[in-house]
Order: sequence, then structure tokens, then C-alpha cells
Amino acid sequence: MIQIRRTLLGLFLLLGTASCTTPEAPAGAPGWTPVWSDDFAGPAGSAPSAANWLHATGTGYPGGAAGWGTGEIEVMTDRTENVRLDGDGHLAIVPLRTGAGVGSWTSGRVETRRTDFAAPPGGKLRIEAVLRQPDVTGAEAAGYWAAFWALGAPARPVGSANWPHVGEWDVMEAANGHDSVWQTLHCGEPVGGPCGEPTGIGSGEQACAGCRSEFHTYALEFDRGVTPEELRWYVDDKNTFTVKADRVDAATWEQANQHGFFVILNVAIGGAFPNAFGGGATAATKPGVPLLVDRVAVYTSSVRSSSR
Repeated sequence: MIQIRRTLLGLFLLLGTASCTTPEAPAGAPGWTPVWSDDFAGPAGSAPSAANWLHATGTGYPGGAAGWGTGEIEVMTDRTENVRLDGDGHLAIVPLRTGAGVGSWTSGRVETRRTDFAAPPGGKLRIEAVLRQPDVTGAEAAGYWAAFWALGAPARPVGSANWPHVGEWDVMEAANGHDSVWQTLHCGEPVGGPCGEPTGIGSGEQACAGCRSEFHTYALEFDRGVTPEELRWYVDDKNTFTVKADRVDAATWEQANQHGFFVILNVAIGGAFPNAFGGGATAATKPGVPLLVDRVAVYTSSVRSSSR
């Protein structure tokens, strides 16, 4: 499928099409309306579309918590050494060591400019990405933390100071080179509360064979057409995790989910998450292994059903 898309992209580039494309509906899923997508077409070494993406740089949002609130140690940059197109239809996010110290790292974090990706009342929202986790393992992977996720739109104007009340959907997290994926809803209070923060309501570590060596499709659907409402996570269109609205109180669910979101792609180094699953970066951690993203797309549907 990816190779077929490569051929088509080559034809589109010859015709001078832009990098922001209209996505096709998910396979086997009638009733979905394409909202937004990026296939990362462009010359090798160029930055991703400035019309689609903005760079979150430094060690946190202005006025926000240091270390992006997670204890990660890298400095996020907008340099193409860290965030670039590879010329073959992928976005590469590349963590690099900048010195001899364990904490001397740079990397990249990009966020969609749009913050209005929302499930319509009685309908559904789907966000998905086709990506390959950083292909590194063992001691060389210590501290790697790649993620495809989304934050509630109210987080952006206040530097995420209202986290996790406004909701966070972790569609794909990968840590320390494990052949695994984690999927999580963050909501409620910063400590404890109905969602058990800062851990959140999660899938736990799930086996993900080939996820470092091959591209896979990771998706989340917010379904407001069922009772109770549901968040459903997928890997290669297999439903891997579900959270129902009755898991928490109605006010927490509404505040966390019933509004717009923006999508984030990043590779962190160190932080609480990799520390919990084998430890952070060491002198043996290998720099330069990218998260490769083939495509990101967003869809909505007005079809009421319990599943796709």
C-alpha cells in the first residue's frame, strides 16, 4: 500500500500539487468525511509544511512546566537536522546528541496549526497516522520516547497549564526500543482524580511486532453516537483499547473530550515514561534514529454505530 502511494505521490509532485492533500476515507469504513491530511511530500531536507504544522521549541511551552512537564531532557528545535522531510514521502523526527553529557540532546516536536479536530454531536472523529517507530533497541534505545498524540485545544493558549482537564489522547507511545505500544487517555486532576493521573487511563504495554522495522497505522476514534460515548484505539484497524464515558463522571468526560484537539508528533529523550519502563538516556543511547511518519489524516462521520 505504501509503495503504491509513493508512485501516486510521484505523479502528483510532477503536476505540482501541494503537500496538504484531501485524504481518502479509511478502508472499509463507509460514511467518513475527510477533514485534513498531510502525506509529507517534498524535497529531502526540507521542513514540513508551515501551513499545516508549527514547531514547539525549547524545553516547554512559554510559561509552562520545564521539561515539557514530563522530565524529558532534550531541547526541541525547528532545525531541519531534527525535523525534516526525507524526500520519500516521510516526515523524519531525529533526536541528536549535542555533547558528551547525558542531557545534551536536541529533537523535534511538531503540532498541527488547526485545533478544531472534534467529533460532531452524535457523530465520530478519527485521527490516524501511518508511521514507523524509531528502529533502535537494547542499550542504544535507552530514553527514546516517540509519540503520536493529541491535546485539547484549550491547552494551546495557556501553555498546557490546564492539563489534564482539557484532555490528552495518546494514540501511540513507544519507549526504550520495546516491541510495544501504549495508548492512554489523560483527564481530570493533575494528581489522582477520576483518571488516576499522572498515569491516566491506559492500555498498558501491548505487544507490537514489527513496529520498529515496518510502517503501521495507529488511530483513535471518538464516538459520540453510542451510549455511553467511547474512545477507541486501533493498530492496523484492530481495536486494541477502549474507554467508555461511564468510566469517569460526566463533567470530567465532557471537559476532556467534547471540544477540538490538535495533533502532535515528537520524539523525546528521557522523562517519566521511559524511566518507568527501563530507564532514561545513558552514554550508550544512540543518536540519530528517526521516527518516520508516512501520513497523518483526520476524518469525521455522522453515521451512528457502535463501531466502524
